[in-house]
Amino acid sequence: MQTWRLDDDRQTLVLAARRARLPEVIYWGAPLPSNETLETLAEAHRLDVTGGMLDENPDLSICPEAVRTFPGQPGLILRSHDGTPLLPKFCYASEETTEQSLALTYADADNGLTYTAKIALDPETHVLTLTSEINAATPVHLHWLSAPVLPAPQNSAEMIDVSGRWCGEFQLNKTAWSPGIRYRENRTGRTGHEHFPALIVLGAGATNTQGEAWGFHYGWSGGHRMVAEELPDGRRQIQFGHAARMEPAPQTHFKTAPLYAVYSSDGLNGVAVSYQRQVRDRIVTWPHADRPRPVHYNCWEAVYFDHKLDVLKDIADRAAKLGAERFVLDDGWFGNRDDDTQSLSDWEVDPRKYPEGLHPLIDHIHSLDMAFGIWFEPEMINPNSNLFRAHPDWAAGSEDQILGRQQMALDMSRDDVRDFIYNRMNAILTEYPIDYIKWDHNRVLPMPDASQTRGSYALIDRLRADFPDVEIESCASGGARIDFGILQRTQRVWLSDSNDALERLQMQHNAALFLPAAITGSHVGPRICHTSGRHLDIRFRAWVAAQRHMGFEMDPRELTADEVSVLTEVTAWWKHNRHWMTTADILRLDSSDPAVIAEQQAARDGTRFVVFAGKATTSTQIVPRPLRLTRLDRDALYKVTLINRTSASTLSRGTPALKEGAVTLSGQYLMSHGLTLPWSFPETMWVVEGERL
Repeated sequence: MQTWRLDDDRQTLVLAARRARLPEVIYWGAPLPSNETLETLAEAHRLDVTGGMLDENPDLSICPEAVRTFPGQPGLILRSHDGTPLLPKFCYASEETTEQSLALTYADADNGLTYTAKIALDPETHVLTLTSEINAATPVHLHWLSAPVLPAPQNSAEMIDVSGRWCGEFQLNKTAWSPGIRYRENRTGRTGHEHFPALIVLGAGATNTQGEAWGFHYGWSGGHRMVAEELPDGRRQIQFGHAARMEPAPQTHFKTAPLYAVYSSDGLNGVAVSYQRQVRDRIVTWPHADRPRPVHYNCWEAVYFDHKLDVLKDIADRAAKLGAERFVLDDGWFGNRDDDTQSLSDWEVDPRKYPEGLHPLIDHIHSLDMAFGIWFEPEMINPNSNLFRAHPDWAAGSEDQILGRQQMALDMSRDDVRDFIYNRMNAILTEYPIDYIKWDHNRVLPMPDASQTRGSYALIDRLRADFPDVEIESCASGGARIDFGILQRTQRVWLSDSNDALERLQMQHNAALFLPAAITGSHVGPRICHTSGRHLDIRFRAWVAAQRHMGFEMDPRELTADEVSVLTEVTAWWKHNRHWMTTADILRLDSSDPAVIAEQQAARDGTRFVVFAGKATTSTQIVPRPLRLTRLDRDALYKVTLINRTSASTLSRGTPALKEGAVTLSGQYLMSHGLTLPWSFPETMWVVEGERL
């Protein structure tokens, strides 16, 4: 018997193996005593057998093997160079272990294969990072390779995965466990709106703030496969890897992307906080980590493709007065780009719109003490472009493929394609003082191919190496290509092309299960939203944007004097608090009123918090139900202030304490009874500050 364990103050992970076979995870949950006998644990974990079964239950190992009569989905599917199916049988070869990591290698001498699983536990974020790799003596075809397989608990009734659409990202789906497979596969060639690569398994009775939960996220931008399977004997397994058949050519080496796994004993928030901290503190690399996140202005919904220097200067003046600190010039500055049908890949400044280049605009932006950013869509090409006419063979896919947004994808696996795009972008970034790139990706790929993703990564990595001070936003028709793989190379994501604050309220709430505020762009959109047609008050729009990395994306010339006043005030509040809010933990609150979507952003040192309670629709009851907070010190006193109480409607006729001024309440009261908020209309937000006394 071989055993291994990894521990931190939240959890213990135990693996065990018999007779040199691949190990299985026999325990993953709350911390075990240090004197627990792992061999006894392994024996206690063994299942009984009865009629109609094999004489021994096949191991649910970290890479379940079909050759060992495993009754479910195997963790590896291979063919030899000539197409013959292989059935690997791995045996222990070697290991490298530290206090917080394991690297276990297993060999199949007959097939000339080795399998290595690496598992590392971060004791501060509580995130497990797991990868698998295969090395072959001769080239083989890979159909499927899972990251190290983890079990799901049998006391779980349901799981949550994430779907969506353009302008409707981060929709949570609850699925009951049942015999068989919950199978999700993204074959679009990029992380998409439709298939965010994640899963959360809920323990019995788990909510946002209590109970057990197990989280999984696959950090890869090229499409993934997820298997959540319940075997006939009741055991459950979770597999994540690249989408199947992503490697068309035989190779001698294959490796999964990292699978980031989390155990929580305090509900979904334990999963959320671990992922938020892992992204912010471990995965994202910041050009200037000590700089505050700048208030962002993007001109897209103000001018679209109609670029006029005097108009852009006027807009920049107004944005700066509102508090903006970065100005981003969106699509339309290059080639003959008057609409979305032409000039993608012709990355040269349009002399019709900018006869003196971009210098006059950038000089003006800098005179307002704003940084300058610019839009690119480097991986795409229009058939109506100079580059396509010169190199039609550089486009990926067949000649008769269906276009997406009148464009095709460049073949990013080719060195010459990447060199050309790099040289064009390098020329722009060298000539002009650019601090920020909005990197877009507006169509799915014609076929899934891992080399496309690796090529895109290589281009981004090369540009970052040569321009280390430039920040990059991952935007892909809004909220596609958001994953921990792209976030190793970027510092911001555009959660959705919807600037509808009501839609954003729910999206941001759900995305907080994985994404911190510091990297999640949220903009105050136009009075009438361009994607939904909904008319929303400036107060609601501004406070929803202030929940994340705040920005504006509207024509500021449309603003009334009242709207200017409100937006300036909320922006100033965000700038005053961003030093702690961008490192705060976002905690989803369990609202007793389904109409209220609420979160509590808590400072890491526990000294302060802010609650955003957004009312999405009309409540069924007359007056608000108390809103219970979480993760406070039960014995401490907190000064609690409703900072936007002056915006209460005239239909709010009573005198609840928060409406009159600050109140002092214990952490126990705030968590057990909760905040008593004034009555409000739908599509409004209450904002409550808390300070520990």
